[in-house]
Amino acid sequence: MHQDMALVATVAISFVLAAGFGYLADRLRLPPLVGYLVAGVLMGPFTPGLNADSNLAAQLAEIGVILLMFGVGLHFSASDLIAVRGIAIPGAIGQIILATLLGMGLCTLWGWSLGAGLVFGLCVSVASTVVLLKALEERNLVNSPNGRVAIGWLIVEDLAMVLTLVLLPIVAEVLGDGATAAHAADAGGTSIALTILLTLVKLGAFAVLAVVLGPRLVPWLLTLVARTGSRELFTLTVLAIALGIAFGSATIFGVSFALGAFFAGVIMSESHLSHRAAADSLPLQNAFSVLFFVSVGMLFNPMVLIHQPLAVIAILALITCGKSLIAAGFVLLLRYPLPMALTVAASLAQIGEFSFIVAGLGVSLGLLSQEGHDLILAGAILSITLNPLMFGVAAKLKAAITRTMPVFASQYGQPKFAALTRDLDVIREKAEEKESQQQLKKQQLVNTFPMFSEVNEHALEELLLLFRPASASPGDKVIRVGERGDAMYFIAAGAVEVRLPDKAILLEAGAFFGEMALLSGGVRTADVIAVDFCQFLKLDRRDFNIFMTRHPRLRAAVSDMARERKQMNILHDAQTDVN
Repeated sequence: MHQDMALVATVAISFVLAAGFGYLADRLRLPPLVGYLVAGVLMGPFTPGLNADSNLAAQLAEIGVILLMFGVGLHFSASDLIAVRGIAIPGAIGQIILATLLGMGLCTLWGWSLGAGLVFGLCVSVASTVVLLKALEERNLVNSPNGRVAIGWLIVEDLAMVLTLVLLPIVAEVLGDGATAAHAADAGGTSIALTILLTLVKLGAFAVLAVVLGPRLVPWLLTLVARTGSRELFTLTVLAIALGIAFGSATIFGVSFALGAFFAGVIMSESHLSHRAAADSLPLQNAFSVLFFVSVGMLFNPMVLIHQPLAVIAILALITCGKSLIAAGFVLLLRYPLPMALTVAASLAQIGEFSFIVAGLGVSLGLLSQEGHDLILAGAILSITLNPLMFGVAAKLKAAITRTMPVFASQYGQPKFAALTRDLDVIREKAEEKESQQQLKKQQLVNTFPMFSEVNEHALEELLLLFRPASASPGDKVIRVGERGDAMYFIAAGAVEVRLPDKAILLEAGAFFGEMALLSGGVRTADVIAVDFCQFLKLDRRDFNIFMTRHPRLRAAVSDMARERKQMNILHDAQTDVN
Protein backbone atom coordinates (compact mmCIF):
# COMPACT_ATOMS: atom_id res chain seq x y z
CA MET A 1 0.00 0.00 0.00
CA HIS A 2 1.43 3.39 -0.97
CA GLN A 3 2.37 5.18 2.26
CA ASP A 4 1.06 8.56 1.08
CA MET A 5 -2.36 7.03 0.52
CA ALA A 6 -2.46 4.82 3.61
CA LEU A 7 -5.15 6.90 5.33
CA VAL A 8 -7.42 7.05 2.28
CA ALA A 9 -6.92 3.35 1.54
CA THR A 10 -7.60 2.33 5.15
CA VAL A 11 -10.83 4.34 5.32
CA ALA A 12 -11.99 3.21 1.88
CA ILE A 13 -11.30 -0.49 2.45
CA SER A 14 -12.83 -0.35 5.93
CA PHE A 15 -16.07 1.20 4.74
CA VAL A 16 -16.40 -1.04 1.68
CA LEU A 17 -15.81 -4.29 3.55
CA ALA A 18 -17.85 -3.17 6.58
CA ALA A 19 -20.79 -2.26 4.36
CA GLY A 20 -20.67 -5.60 2.55
CA PHE A 21 -20.23 -7.83 5.58
CA GLY A 22 -22.61 -5.72 7.64
CA TYR A 23 -25.32 -6.31 5.05
CA LEU A 24 -24.50 -10.02 4.92
CA ALA A 25 -24.71 -10.25 8.72
CA ASP A 26 -28.09 -8.54 8.67
CA ARG A 27 -29.37 -11.03 6.08
CA LEU A 28 -28.20 -13.85 8.38
CA ARG A 29 -30.19 -12.23 11.23
CA LEU A 30 -27.01 -11.23 13.05
CA PRO A 31 -26.18 -7.72 14.29
CA PRO A 32 -24.36 -5.67 11.60
CA LEU A 33 -21.46 -5.12 14.01
CA VAL A 34 -20.59 -8.82 13.60
CA GLY A 35 -20.00 -8.04 9.94
CA TYR A 36 -17.84 -5.06 10.87
CA LEU A 37 -15.69 -7.30 13.10
CA VAL A 38 -15.30 -9.87 10.31
CA ALA A 39 -14.27 -7.09 7.93
CA GLY A 40 -11.58 -6.07 10.41
CA VAL A 41 -10.28 -9.63 10.75
CA LEU A 42 -9.94 -9.88 6.96
CA MET A 43 -8.06 -6.55 6.85
CA GLY A 44 -5.73 -7.43 9.74
CA PRO A 45 -2.15 -8.68 9.63
CA PHE A 46 -3.10 -12.18 10.78
CA THR A 47 -5.08 -13.15 7.69
CA PRO A 48 -3.88 -13.38 4.07
CA GLY A 49 -4.90 -10.86 1.45
CA LEU A 50 -5.68 -7.25 2.35
CA ASN A 51 -3.43 -5.74 4.98
CA ALA A 52 -4.56 -2.25 6.01
CA ASP A 53 -2.70 0.06 8.39
CA SER A 54 -3.89 -1.06 11.84
CA ASN A 55 -2.35 1.96 13.58
CA LEU A 56 -4.31 4.37 11.41
CA ALA A 57 -7.46 2.33 11.87
CA ALA A 58 -7.04 2.45 15.64
CA GLN A 59 -6.71 6.24 15.60
CA LEU A 60 -9.77 6.60 13.37
CA ALA A 61 -11.64 4.29 15.72
CA GLU A 62 -10.67 6.55 18.63
CA ILE A 63 -12.40 9.42 16.83
CA GLY A 64 -15.49 7.22 16.59
CA VAL A 65 -15.40 6.54 20.33
CA ILE A 66 -14.99 10.27 21.01
CA LEU A 67 -17.95 11.21 18.83
CA LEU A 68 -20.13 8.45 20.23
CA MET A 69 -19.38 9.41 23.83
CA PHE A 70 -19.99 13.03 22.90
CA GLY A 71 -23.43 12.05 21.61
CA VAL A 72 -24.14 10.20 24.85
CA GLY A 73 -23.23 13.29 26.84
CA LEU A 74 -25.59 15.40 24.74
CA HIS A 75 -28.50 13.21 25.87
CA PHE A 76 -27.23 12.39 29.35
CA SER A 77 -27.21 15.43 31.62
CA ALA A 78 -25.31 15.87 34.87
CA SER A 79 -28.67 15.56 36.64
CA ASP A 80 -29.02 12.03 35.21
CA LEU A 81 -25.65 11.04 36.63
CA ILE A 82 -26.59 12.40 40.03
CA ALA A 83 -29.96 10.62 39.92
CA VAL A 84 -28.41 7.16 39.33
CA ARG A 85 -25.40 7.60 41.64
CA GLY A 86 -26.98 5.45 44.38
CA ILE A 87 -26.77 2.34 42.22
CA ALA A 88 -24.13 3.18 39.61
CA ILE A 89 -21.27 4.05 41.97
CA PRO A 90 -21.42 1.15 44.47
CA GLY A 91 -22.52 -1.32 41.80
CA ALA A 92 -19.75 -0.46 39.33
CA ILE A 93 -16.98 -0.37 41.93
CA GLY A 94 -18.09 -3.62 43.56
CA GLN A 95 -18.43 -5.36 40.22
CA ILE A 96 -14.95 -4.23 39.10
CA ILE A 97 -13.39 -5.56 42.31
CA LEU A 98 -15.11 -8.96 42.22
CA ALA A 99 -14.66 -9.45 38.47
CA THR A 100 -10.97 -8.57 38.78
CA LEU A 101 -10.56 -11.11 41.59
CA LEU A 102 -12.30 -13.77 39.47
CA GLY A 103 -9.97 -13.02 36.59
CA MET A 104 -6.94 -13.25 38.84
CA GLY A 105 -8.20 -16.57 40.19
CA LEU A 106 -8.54 -17.96 36.66
CA CYS A 107 -5.01 -16.82 35.81
CA THR A 108 -3.69 -18.51 38.96
CA LEU A 109 -5.09 -21.81 37.67
CA TRP A 110 -3.20 -21.20 34.41
CA GLY A 111 0.02 -20.50 36.30
CA TRP A 112 0.26 -16.85 35.30
CA SER A 113 2.06 -14.29 37.45
CA LEU A 114 0.26 -11.98 39.86
CA GLY A 115 0.85 -8.97 37.61
CA ALA A 116 -0.55 -10.77 34.56
CA GLY A 117 -3.56 -11.87 36.58
CA LEU A 118 -4.20 -8.32 37.77
CA VAL A 119 -4.08 -6.88 34.24
CA PHE A 120 -6.24 -9.71 32.93
CA GLY A 121 -8.80 -9.24 35.71
CA LEU A 122 -9.02 -5.49 35.10
CA CYS A 123 -9.47 -6.08 31.36
CA VAL A 124 -12.43 -8.42 31.82
CA SER A 125 -14.03 -6.24 34.51
CA VAL A 126 -14.89 -3.22 32.32
CA ALA A 127 -17.44 -3.24 29.49
CA SER A 128 -17.44 -1.38 26.19
CA THR A 129 -19.46 1.83 26.19
CA VAL A 130 -19.65 1.73 22.39
CA VAL A 131 -21.21 -1.74 22.35
CA LEU A 132 -23.53 -0.88 25.23
CA LEU A 133 -24.87 2.21 23.49
CA LYS A 134 -25.42 0.35 20.24
CA ALA A 135 -27.34 -2.37 22.08
CA LEU A 136 -29.48 0.11 24.02
CA GLU A 137 -30.21 2.18 20.92
CA GLU A 138 -31.34 -0.90 18.98
CA ARG A 139 -33.78 -1.74 21.80
CA ASN A 140 -34.89 1.86 22.39
CA LEU A 141 -33.64 1.70 26.00
CA VAL A 142 -31.25 4.68 26.09
CA ASN A 143 -33.81 6.99 27.73
CA SER A 144 -35.38 4.34 29.97
CA PRO A 145 -34.51 4.15 33.69
CA ASN A 146 -32.74 0.82 33.12
CA GLY A 147 -30.75 2.29 30.24
CA ARG A 148 -29.82 5.36 32.27
CA VAL A 149 -28.53 3.18 35.09
CA ALA A 150 -26.49 1.04 32.66
CA ILE A 151 -24.92 4.14 31.08
CA GLY A 152 -24.18 5.66 34.49
CA TRP A 153 -22.62 2.36 35.56
CA LEU A 154 -20.32 2.44 32.52
CA ILE A 155 -19.32 6.05 33.18
CA VAL A 156 -18.24 5.07 36.71
CA GLU A 157 -16.28 2.15 35.23
CA ASP A 158 -14.54 4.53 32.83
CA LEU A 159 -13.59 6.82 35.70
CA ALA A 160 -12.18 3.85 37.60
CA MET A 161 -10.14 2.82 34.55
CA VAL A 162 -8.67 6.33 34.31
CA LEU A 163 -7.27 5.82 37.81
CA THR A 164 -6.13 2.32 36.86
CA LEU A 165 -4.10 3.56 33.89
CA VAL A 166 -2.31 6.01 36.18
CA LEU A 167 -1.53 3.45 38.89
CA LEU A 168 -0.62 0.46 36.71
CA PRO A 169 2.97 1.62 35.98
CA ILE A 170 3.58 1.98 39.74
CA VAL A 171 2.13 -1.48 40.35
CA ALA A 172 4.46 -2.82 37.64
CA GLU A 173 7.45 -1.50 39.61
CA VAL A 174 6.16 -2.99 42.87
CA LEU A 175 5.66 -6.36 41.18
CA GLY A 176 9.16 -6.29 39.65
CA ASP A 177 11.97 -8.67 40.51
CA GLY A 178 14.70 -8.69 43.15
CA ALA A 179 16.13 -5.53 44.62
CA THR A 180 13.95 -3.38 42.38
CA ALA A 181 10.85 -4.90 43.88
CA ALA A 182 12.16 -4.46 47.44
CA HIS A 183 13.02 -0.82 46.84
CA ALA A 184 9.69 -0.21 45.10
CA ALA A 185 7.85 -1.88 47.96
CA ASP A 186 9.56 0.42 50.50
CA ALA A 187 8.67 3.55 48.60
CA GLY A 188 5.53 2.15 47.03
CA GLY A 189 3.05 3.24 49.70
CA THR A 190 4.09 6.90 49.58
CA SER A 191 4.41 6.92 45.79
CA ILE A 192 0.99 5.37 45.24
CA ALA A 193 -0.62 7.70 47.76
CA LEU A 194 0.88 10.75 46.06
CA THR A 195 -0.12 9.49 42.62
CA ILE A 196 -3.69 8.82 43.72
CA LEU A 197 -3.85 12.25 45.33
CA LEU A 198 -2.50 13.92 42.19
CA THR A 199 -4.93 12.00 39.99
CA LEU A 200 -7.87 12.94 42.19
CA VAL A 201 -6.78 16.58 42.14
CA LYS A 202 -6.62 16.49 38.33
CA LEU A 203 -10.02 14.84 38.07
CA GLY A 204 -11.43 17.36 40.55
CA ALA A 205 -10.03 20.28 38.58
CA PHE A 206 -11.44 18.83 35.38
CA ALA A 207 -14.86 18.34 37.01
CA VAL A 208 -14.88 21.90 38.37
CA LEU A 209 -14.04 23.35 34.97
CA ALA A 210 -16.64 21.11 33.32
CA VAL A 211 -19.38 22.03 35.81
CA VAL A 212 -18.59 25.69 36.45
CA LEU A 213 -16.93 27.12 33.34
CA GLY A 214 -18.22 24.76 30.64
CA PRO A 215 -21.98 25.50 30.88
CA ARG A 216 -21.23 29.22 30.64
CA LEU A 217 -18.67 29.17 27.85
CA VAL A 218 -19.83 26.41 25.49
CA PRO A 219 -23.51 27.49 25.06
CA TRP A 220 -22.35 31.09 24.58
CA LEU A 221 -19.90 29.97 21.88
CA LEU A 222 -22.54 27.84 20.15
CA THR A 223 -25.00 30.74 20.14
CA LEU A 224 -22.33 33.07 18.77
CA VAL A 225 -21.58 30.72 15.88
CA ALA A 226 -25.25 29.88 15.25
CA ARG A 227 -25.95 33.60 14.80
CA THR A 228 -23.75 33.54 11.70
CA GLY A 229 -26.32 31.29 10.05
CA SER A 230 -23.63 29.04 8.55
CA ARG A 231 -24.58 25.35 8.89
CA GLU A 232 -21.10 24.12 8.05
CA LEU A 233 -19.48 26.50 10.54
CA PHE A 234 -21.90 25.38 13.25
CA THR A 235 -21.16 21.69 12.58
CA LEU A 236 -17.43 22.43 12.52
CA THR A 237 -17.71 24.22 15.87
CA VAL A 238 -19.59 21.27 17.40
CA LEU A 239 -16.86 18.87 16.28
CA ALA A 240 -14.14 21.27 17.41
CA ILE A 241 -15.68 21.46 20.89
CA ALA A 242 -16.06 17.67 21.13
CA LEU A 243 -12.55 16.82 19.88
CA GLY A 244 -10.92 19.83 21.52
CA ILE A 245 -12.28 19.13 25.00
CA ALA A 246 -11.51 15.41 24.60
CA PHE A 247 -7.91 16.07 23.54
CA GLY A 248 -7.39 18.88 26.05
CA SER A 249 -8.77 16.89 28.97
CA ALA A 250 -6.58 13.91 28.07
CA THR A 251 -3.46 16.07 27.70
CA ILE A 252 -3.93 18.35 30.70
CA PHE A 253 -5.91 16.27 33.19
CA GLY A 254 -4.94 12.74 32.18
CA VAL A 255 -8.50 11.49 31.61
CA SER A 256 -9.39 9.37 28.60
CA PHE A 257 -10.47 10.84 25.26
CA ALA A 258 -13.81 9.10 25.62
CA LEU A 259 -14.47 10.48 29.09
CA GLY A 260 -13.46 13.99 28.03
CA ALA A 261 -15.80 13.78 25.05
CA PHE A 262 -18.62 12.58 27.28
CA PHE A 263 -18.27 15.61 29.53
CA ALA A 264 -18.09 17.84 26.44
CA GLY A 265 -21.50 16.49 25.47
CA VAL A 266 -22.84 16.97 29.00
CA ILE A 267 -21.66 20.59 28.93
CA MET A 268 -23.20 21.22 25.52
CA SER A 269 -26.51 19.65 26.61
CA GLU A 270 -27.08 22.78 28.72
CA SER A 271 -27.48 24.79 25.50
CA HIS A 272 -30.86 25.04 23.77
CA LEU A 273 -28.95 24.21 20.57
CA SER A 274 -27.99 20.75 21.84
CA HIS A 275 -30.58 18.97 19.67
CA ARG A 276 -29.15 20.65 16.58
CA ALA A 277 -25.61 19.72 17.63
CA ALA A 278 -26.71 16.10 18.09
CA ALA A 279 -28.37 15.98 14.66
CA ASP A 280 -25.34 17.49 12.92
CA SER A 281 -22.82 15.14 14.56
CA LEU A 282 -24.89 11.93 14.21
CA PRO A 283 -23.72 10.95 10.67
CA LEU A 284 -20.08 11.21 11.72
CA GLN A 285 -20.78 9.26 14.91
CA ASN A 286 -22.27 6.40 12.88
CA ALA A 287 -19.47 6.37 10.32
CA PHE A 288 -16.57 6.45 12.76
CA SER A 289 -18.15 4.00 15.20
CA VAL A 290 -18.00 1.45 12.38
CA LEU A 291 -14.24 2.00 12.25
CA PHE A 292 -14.04 1.13 15.94
CA PHE A 293 -15.38 -2.37 15.32
CA VAL A 294 -13.23 -2.77 12.21
CA SER A 295 -10.09 -1.83 14.17
CA VAL A 296 -10.97 -4.36 16.90
CA GLY A 297 -11.22 -7.07 14.26
CA MET A 298 -7.83 -6.06 12.82
CA LEU A 299 -6.13 -6.70 16.16
CA PHE A 300 -7.50 -10.23 16.45
CA ASN A 301 -5.36 -13.30 15.69
CA PRO A 302 -7.81 -16.10 14.77
CA MET A 303 -5.16 -18.77 15.45
CA VAL A 304 -5.67 -18.34 19.20
CA LEU A 305 -9.04 -20.05 18.78
CA ILE A 306 -7.25 -23.15 17.49
CA HIS A 307 -4.24 -23.15 19.81
CA GLN A 308 -6.08 -22.37 23.07
CA PRO A 309 -9.80 -23.13 22.68
CA LEU A 310 -10.37 -24.02 26.35
CA ALA A 311 -8.78 -20.78 27.55
CA VAL A 312 -10.95 -18.80 25.14
CA ILE A 313 -14.08 -20.59 26.38
CA ALA A 314 -13.10 -19.90 30.00
CA ILE A 315 -12.57 -16.20 29.30
CA LEU A 316 -15.85 -15.97 27.40
CA ALA A 317 -17.70 -17.65 30.26
CA LEU A 318 -16.14 -15.26 32.77
CA ILE A 319 -17.16 -12.21 30.71
CA THR A 320 -20.65 -13.25 29.69
CA CYS A 321 -21.73 -15.23 32.74
CA GLY A 322 -19.49 -14.46 35.72
CA LYS A 323 -19.39 -10.70 35.32
CA SER A 324 -23.10 -10.53 34.44
CA LEU A 325 -24.09 -12.51 37.53
CA ILE A 326 -21.97 -10.22 39.71
CA ALA A 327 -23.59 -7.11 38.22
CA ALA A 328 -27.11 -8.55 38.58
CA GLY A 329 -26.33 -9.55 42.15
CA PHE A 330 -25.25 -6.01 43.07
CA VAL A 331 -28.39 -4.50 41.53
CA LEU A 332 -30.60 -6.88 43.51
CA LEU A 333 -28.49 -6.41 46.66
CA LEU A 334 -29.07 -2.66 46.39
CA ARG A 335 -32.80 -3.48 46.29
CA TYR A 336 -33.60 -2.56 42.71
CA PRO A 337 -35.99 -4.69 40.60
CA LEU A 338 -35.25 -7.75 38.53
CA PRO A 339 -35.71 -6.15 35.05
CA MET A 340 -33.05 -3.58 35.87
CA ALA A 341 -30.69 -6.29 37.13
CA LEU A 342 -31.12 -8.28 33.92
CA THR A 343 -30.68 -5.21 31.69
CA VAL A 344 -27.48 -4.19 33.46
CA ALA A 345 -26.23 -7.80 33.40
CA ALA A 346 -26.79 -8.11 29.64
CA SER A 347 -25.28 -4.68 29.03
CA LEU A 348 -22.05 -5.62 30.83
CA ALA A 349 -21.66 -9.06 29.23
CA GLN A 350 -18.85 -7.89 26.94
CA ILE A 351 -15.54 -6.02 27.05
CA GLY A 352 -14.18 -3.35 24.74
CA GLU A 353 -12.09 -0.23 24.27
CA PHE A 354 -10.74 0.21 27.81
CA SER A 355 -9.86 -3.49 27.91
CA PHE A 356 -7.65 -3.02 24.83
CA ILE A 357 -5.98 0.03 26.36
CA VAL A 358 -5.28 -1.69 29.68
CA ALA A 359 -4.06 -4.87 27.93
CA GLY A 360 -1.73 -2.86 25.68
CA LEU A 361 -0.31 -1.02 28.69
CA GLY A 362 0.14 -4.33 30.50
CA VAL A 363 2.16 -5.72 27.60
CA SER A 364 4.33 -2.60 27.38
CA LEU A 365 5.03 -2.77 31.14
CA GLY A 366 6.01 -6.43 30.92
CA LEU A 367 3.12 -7.59 33.11
CA LEU A 368 1.11 -9.34 30.39
CA SER A 369 2.38 -11.63 27.65
CA GLN A 370 1.38 -11.33 24.00
CA GLU A 371 -0.48 -14.61 24.46
CA GLY A 372 -2.58 -13.03 27.22
CA HIS A 373 -3.20 -10.01 25.00
CA ASP A 374 -4.50 -12.26 22.20
CA LEU A 375 -6.78 -14.12 24.63
CA ILE A 376 -8.28 -10.84 25.85
CA LEU A 377 -8.93 -9.77 22.25
CA ALA A 378 -10.55 -13.13 21.55
CA GLY A 379 -12.80 -12.70 24.58
CA ALA A 380 -13.67 -9.17 23.49
CA ILE A 381 -14.62 -10.06 19.93
CA LEU A 382 -16.62 -13.14 20.91
CA SER A 383 -18.42 -11.34 23.75
CA ILE A 384 -19.26 -8.38 21.50
CA THR A 385 -20.60 -10.81 18.89
CA LEU A 386 -22.70 -12.67 21.45
CA ASN A 387 -23.93 -9.58 23.31
CA PRO A 388 -27.27 -9.37 21.41
CA LEU A 389 -27.84 -13.01 22.39
CA MET A 390 -27.33 -12.07 26.04
CA PHE A 391 -30.16 -9.55 25.81
CA GLY A 392 -32.36 -12.31 24.40
CA VAL A 393 -31.35 -14.64 27.24
CA ALA A 394 -32.13 -11.86 29.75
CA ALA A 395 -35.61 -11.42 28.27
CA LYS A 396 -36.34 -15.16 28.44
CA LEU A 397 -34.99 -15.36 31.97
CA LYS A 398 -37.23 -12.49 33.02
CA ALA A 399 -40.26 -14.26 31.53
CA ALA A 400 -39.35 -17.52 33.29
CA ILE A 401 -38.88 -15.85 36.69
CA THR A 402 -42.11 -13.91 36.23
CA ARG A 403 -43.95 -17.21 35.71
CA THR A 404 -42.35 -19.06 38.62
CA MET A 405 -41.98 -16.16 41.11
CA PRO A 406 -44.54 -13.53 40.09
CA VAL A 407 -44.49 -11.69 43.43
CA PHE A 408 -40.70 -11.36 43.43
CA ALA A 409 -40.58 -10.30 39.77
CA SER A 410 -43.31 -7.68 40.11
CA GLN A 411 -42.73 -6.26 43.60
CA TYR A 412 -39.08 -6.64 44.59
CA GLY A 413 -37.23 -3.31 44.44
CA GLN A 414 -40.24 -1.33 43.31
CA PRO A 415 -40.01 1.43 45.98
CA LYS A 416 -36.45 2.34 44.96
CA PHE A 417 -37.26 1.97 41.28
CA ALA A 418 -40.29 4.24 41.67
CA ALA A 419 -38.17 6.88 43.42
CA LEU A 420 -35.51 6.68 40.71
CA THR A 421 -38.15 6.88 37.98
CA ARG A 422 -39.65 9.99 39.60
CA ASP A 423 -36.25 11.67 39.71
CA LEU A 424 -35.55 10.82 36.07
CA ASP A 425 -39.06 11.92 35.06
CA VAL A 426 -38.52 15.30 36.69
CA ILE A 427 -35.25 15.67 34.79
CA ARG A 428 -36.91 14.63 31.52
CA GLU A 429 -39.86 16.96 32.09
CA LYS A 430 -37.51 19.87 32.62
CA ALA A 431 -35.71 19.03 29.38
CA GLU A 432 -39.01 18.67 27.51
CA GLU A 433 -40.27 21.93 28.99
CA LYS A 434 -37.13 23.65 27.80
CA GLU A 435 -37.64 22.24 24.32
CA SER A 436 -41.36 23.09 24.25
CA GLN A 437 -40.60 26.66 25.29
CA GLN A 438 -38.29 26.98 22.32
CA GLN A 439 -40.96 25.56 20.01
CA LEU A 440 -43.53 27.91 21.53
CA LYS A 441 -41.27 30.87 20.84
CA LYS A 442 -41.04 29.82 17.19
CA GLN A 443 -44.80 29.38 16.94
CA GLN A 444 -45.45 32.74 18.59
CA LEU A 445 -43.01 34.35 16.18
CA VAL A 446 -44.90 32.95 13.20
CA ASN A 447 -48.30 33.84 14.72
CA THR A 448 -47.24 37.41 15.44
CA PHE A 449 -45.37 37.91 12.16
CA PRO A 450 -47.00 35.76 9.43
CA MET A 451 -44.23 36.66 6.98
CA PHE A 452 -41.91 34.31 8.87
CA SER A 453 -43.99 31.32 7.81
CA GLU A 454 -41.91 31.46 4.63
CA VAL A 455 -38.81 30.13 6.41
CA ASN A 456 -38.01 26.72 7.90
CA GLU A 457 -37.38 25.58 11.49
CA HIS A 458 -33.65 26.25 11.37
CA ALA A 459 -34.22 29.76 10.06
CA LEU A 460 -36.71 30.50 12.84
CA GLU A 461 -34.20 29.24 15.37
CA GLU A 462 -31.55 31.45 13.81
CA LEU A 463 -33.89 34.45 13.95
CA LEU A 464 -34.52 33.90 17.65
CA LEU A 465 -30.76 34.02 18.14
CA LEU A 466 -30.35 37.14 15.98
CA PHE A 467 -33.14 39.15 17.59
CA ARG A 468 -32.18 41.56 20.36
CA PRO A 469 -34.98 42.37 22.80
CA ALA A 470 -35.80 46.05 23.24
CA SER A 471 -38.55 48.00 24.98
CA ALA A 472 -40.02 51.50 25.08
CA SER A 473 -42.48 53.42 27.24
CA PRO A 474 -45.19 55.76 25.95
CA GLY A 475 -43.58 58.89 24.56
CA ASP A 476 -40.14 57.36 23.96
CA LYS A 477 -38.67 58.16 20.56
CA VAL A 478 -37.49 54.84 19.13
CA ILE A 479 -36.21 56.23 15.81
CA ARG A 480 -35.25 59.81 14.94
CA VAL A 481 -35.24 61.52 11.55
CA GLY A 482 -31.77 61.82 10.04
CA GLU A 483 -30.21 59.02 12.08
CA ARG A 484 -28.23 56.30 10.34
CA GLY A 485 -30.34 53.16 10.00
CA ASP A 486 -28.70 50.60 12.27
CA ALA A 487 -31.58 48.18 12.95
CA MET A 488 -35.05 47.03 11.97
CA TYR A 489 -37.77 46.66 14.64
CA PHE A 490 -40.55 44.06 14.91
CA ILE A 491 -43.35 44.98 17.32
CA ALA A 492 -44.07 42.04 19.63
CA ALA A 493 -46.38 44.03 21.92
CA GLY A 494 -47.69 47.61 22.13
CA ALA A 495 -48.00 50.26 19.41
CA VAL A 496 -45.94 53.06 17.84
CA GLU A 497 -46.63 56.05 15.64
CA VAL A 498 -44.59 56.82 12.55
CA ARG A 499 -44.49 60.66 12.51
CA LEU A 500 -44.28 62.08 9.01
CA PRO A 501 -44.32 65.88 8.40
CA ASP A 502 -48.07 66.04 7.92
CA LYS A 503 -49.45 62.74 9.18
CA ALA A 504 -48.98 59.91 11.70
CA ILE A 505 -49.25 56.19 10.93
CA LEU A 506 -50.14 53.82 13.76
CA LEU A 507 -48.34 50.47 13.82
CA GLU A 508 -49.38 47.74 16.26
CA ALA A 509 -48.14 44.30 17.33
CA GLY A 510 -47.20 42.19 14.32
CA ALA A 511 -45.95 45.14 12.29
CA PHE A 512 -42.37 46.23 11.69
CA PHE A 513 -40.56 49.46 10.94
CA GLY A 514 -37.07 50.78 10.21
CA GLU A 515 -36.57 48.58 7.17
CA MET A 516 -36.35 51.37 4.58
CA ALA A 517 -33.04 52.76 5.79
CA LEU A 518 -31.56 49.24 5.90
CA LEU A 519 -32.72 48.42 2.37
CA SER A 520 -31.65 51.75 0.86
CA GLY A 521 -28.54 52.32 2.95
CA GLY A 522 -29.75 55.86 3.70
CA VAL A 523 -30.82 57.66 6.86
CA ARG A 524 -34.09 57.57 8.77
CA THR A 525 -36.89 59.50 7.06
CA ALA A 526 -39.37 59.63 9.95
CA ASP A 527 -39.63 59.71 13.73
CA VAL A 528 -41.12 56.63 15.40
CA ILE A 529 -42.61 57.23 18.86
CA ALA A 530 -44.04 54.68 21.27
CA VAL A 531 -47.67 55.31 22.18
CA ASP A 532 -47.94 52.31 24.48
CA PHE A 533 -45.63 50.11 26.53
CA CYS A 534 -43.80 48.30 23.75
CA GLN A 535 -41.72 45.15 23.37
CA PHE A 536 -39.60 44.93 20.23
CA LEU A 537 -37.50 42.31 18.48
CA LYS A 538 -34.55 44.24 17.08
CA LEU A 539 -32.56 43.02 14.09
CA ASP A 540 -29.23 44.79 13.61
CA ARG A 541 -28.08 45.96 10.18
CA ARG A 542 -25.38 43.30 9.77
CA ASP A 543 -27.66 40.47 10.89
CA PHE A 544 -30.46 41.83 8.70
CA ASN A 545 -28.27 41.80 5.59
CA ILE A 546 -26.85 38.33 6.26
CA PHE A 547 -30.22 36.75 7.06
CA MET A 548 -32.07 38.39 4.18
CA THR A 549 -29.34 37.33 1.75
CA ARG A 550 -29.88 33.69 2.74
CA HIS A 551 -33.67 34.02 2.51
CA PRO A 552 -34.45 35.96 -0.68
CA ARG A 553 -38.21 35.31 -0.46
CA LEU A 554 -38.38 36.97 2.92
CA ARG A 555 -36.25 39.86 1.69
CA ALA A 556 -38.59 40.24 -1.28
CA ALA A 557 -41.60 40.37 1.05
CA VAL A 558 -39.97 43.06 3.23
CA SER A 559 -38.88 44.99 0.12
CA ASP A 560 -42.39 44.87 -1.36
CA MET A 561 -43.92 46.19 1.84
CA ALA A 562 -41.30 48.92 2.07
CA ARG A 563 -41.98 49.87 -1.55
CA GLU A 564 -45.72 50.05 -0.89
CA ARG A 565 -45.14 52.28 2.12
CA LYS A 566 -42.87 54.54 0.12
CA GLN A 567 -45.41 54.82 -2.72
CA MET A 568 -48.16 55.61 -0.25
CA ASN A 569 -46.02 58.36 1.28
CA ILE A 570 -45.24 59.80 -2.17
CA LEU A 571 -48.91 59.71 -3.12
CA HIS A 572 -49.88 61.34 0.17
CA ASP A 573 -47.29 64.09 -0.35
CA ALA A 574 -48.55 64.68 -3.90
CA GLN A 575 -52.15 64.99 -2.72
CA THR A 576 -51.05 67.37 0.02
CA ASP A 577 -49.24 69.58 -2.51
CA VAL A 578 -52.33 69.68 -4.76
CA ASN A 579 -54.53 70.69 -1.85
